[in-house]
Amino acid sequence: MKLPAIRWLAEPTRFAALGRSRARIALGVLGLFLLLSLTALVTVGPPPVSGDPAKRADDQSDVVLYESIVAGVRHGGGYYEVAADALRAGNYPLRPFVTFRLPGLAMVQAHLPRLATMGLLYLLVASVFTVWGMKLRSGMTRWPPVAIGLALLAAGLMAFVQPDLWAFHEIWAGLLVALSLGIYRPNRWIEAVAIALLAMLIRETAALFALVMLAAAWFEGQKREAIGWGVALACLALALGFHAWAVGQVTTATDPASPGWAGLHGYGFFAKSVVLSTALRLLPMALGALLFTLALFGWIGWKDPVAARVAGTLAAFGLAIALFARPDTFYWALMIAPLSLVGLAFAPDGLRDLFRQALDRRRITVTKVVP
Repeated sequence: MKLPAIRWLAEPTRFAALGRSRARIALGVLGLFLLLSLTALVTVGPPPVSGDPAKRADDQSDVVLYESIVAGVRHGGGYYEVAADALRAGNYPLRPFVTFRLPGLAMVQAHLPRLATMGLLYLLVASVFTVWGMKLRSGMTRWPPVAIGLALLAAGLMAFVQPDLWAFHEIWAGLLVALSLGIYRPNRWIEAVAIALLAMLIRETAALFALVMLAAAWFEGQKREAIGWGVALACLALALGFHAWAVGQVTTATDPASPGWAGLHGYGFFAKSVVLSTALRLLPMALGALLFTLALFGWIGWKDPVAARVAGTLAAFGLAIALFARPDTFYWALMIAPLSLVGLAFAPDGLRDLFRQALDRRRITVTKVVP
């Protein structure tokens, strides 16, 4: 079957190298995940804010909680004492220690004017936009598809330019993860590791990204790079050790504990979380979930050294959200939201290559020549 030769990407996708049988299997897997994405229509969603002051919501969102902690530190309070008081006031759990965010972001924000904090946030957004604009330009054939890719990047950054979310840790960590991926090069990885470490010290769940990068470097034979990612993870482990000790100084056995992280809500909840964290929330949920699945497919197909790492990062967070996230922690998807939709720009080439290979009817005919 002959399909149009117009391409957005500078070279064929990974699917162009598949044999017919494997291409058909890949099409089946894609179809399965498209169907699974529709379970977003029936999976649980974020709980509504309750008006009952006895409940955790208590008209106080997580954003307000973090803002109150920054304000308390700005007025001279110690971070852990202020954080413990704020968590108790909002009926939040204080155990285990990971219910407390690492102190770095709040300490910096407490010592900066609000205007400076917003300036840094928008500078970070602009940096992500710039490095990925250059990355897309190098991997695509002309400007129209680059413009589409940048529009999709902007759609993933919708939540990250909202001034009200300046104190939200996932906003800063998610941007740093996207920036780290954008500047990563196989022979220039130190800057990417350093930025990833900053992300982990803001939100420790960014360690999933570092683990993906470590595994990719190891399997690619980049041993020095793998060691670099390992050192960054060791630094995080050390910071978490001090953090756990400090939390223990301001909490008691009578403080409420977290209900745990065993949501088991599946792929549909992951897709729904991404939809709610990006501009896809403006679309019907079914359409948004399908488009996100196609975006993930596009990332898998793009034949670029960093694309596989982006796809691995999306998959790692997807697995964590599908297995462990609760309805009220859907915002974990903000860690991957900036790049989550860009893969849609690669999906047309991927679909064309996959269908071409799956529908290939070429046969080799052996003719016996009799002298």
